[in-house]
Amino acid sequence: MTRRPALKPGPDGIVRLAGGNPQIAKGYGDEIVQRYIAAMPGWQSEVGRRLDAVITQTLPDVEKAVKWNSPLYGTETDVWFLGFHCLTRYVKVSFFQGAHLDPVPPGTSKQAHVRYLDIYETDEFDAGRFAEWVKQASLLPGERM
Repeated sequence: MTRRPALKPGPDGIVRLAGGNPQIAKGYGDEIVQRYIAAMPGWQSEVGRRLDAVITQTLPDVEKAVKWNSPLYGTETDVWFLGFHCLTRYVKVSFFQGAHLDPVPPGTSKQAHVRYLDIYETDEFDAGRFAEWVKQASLLPGERM
């Protein structure tokens, strides 16, 4: 079996995985999440900034971390209600209890309670709707990870 060559860091020193997702070491707090967002490729970095801004404005005391190369948001340490991830053509926002939001986010999952919001480069971002989902999601039981 042939081994794949090791991924090489970009000019900024960040390795990008499949779909351009930044490989950021596990860590807690705003600083590590901002590092991830800054490393998101192209237009996706602006989407990440907007998502983070709405989440932080909606929940000023939100807990933040990067785990499994994805920013996570929660109401207590290691209990998360939302995360996002870069894919080649879009940013995938995961609501871990999204099936209980009203209205339910459009993307379905193989997991019963998870719902997704996929944001493409040309999409209009509805910050008001997203803030409402964030508020609702923060009141539901989070996922311990």
